[in-house]
Amino acid sequence: MTEEVRGSTAVEDRSVAQLVQDASEQMRRLVRDELRLATSELKEKGRHAGIGAGMAGAAGLIALFGGATLIAAAVLALALVVPAWLSALLIGAALLVIGGIAGMAGRKQLSSAAPPVPEEAAAGVKKDVRAVRGGHGHA
Repeated sequence: MTEEVRGSTAVEDRSVAQLVQDASEQMRRLVRDELRLATSELKEKGRHAGIGAGMAGAAGLIALFGGATLIAAAVLALALVVPAWLSALLIGAALLVIGGIAGMAGRKQLSSAAPPVPEEAAAGVKKDVRAVRGGHGHA
């Protein structure tokens, strides 16, 4: 009757060491399964990223050819008004000026990003370290 009241189960009959061993094995299995899932997910995302990067590269190359064609069209259009050599010279000079301006703007942006250190985050970490040291009686 005590067995019916207690509702004896296999878990109750096992030692604590066996239960800990089982829990440890289940934890290892869970971690292994999660790592397999993460690996599979990252492979799939990597495949999509590779395809996307390839498509973006192709789009950039096609856009480059389109831009070159438009430049050629501008040279030919201007050649209707001035000699062809002067038309090419004027369009080329205009492109160099635009490229120079874009280059200077890009250099300014790069210099404002240097040094590439997350200064605010580093300051926050230093502050946290000081707080932890101060909290434990260390200065």
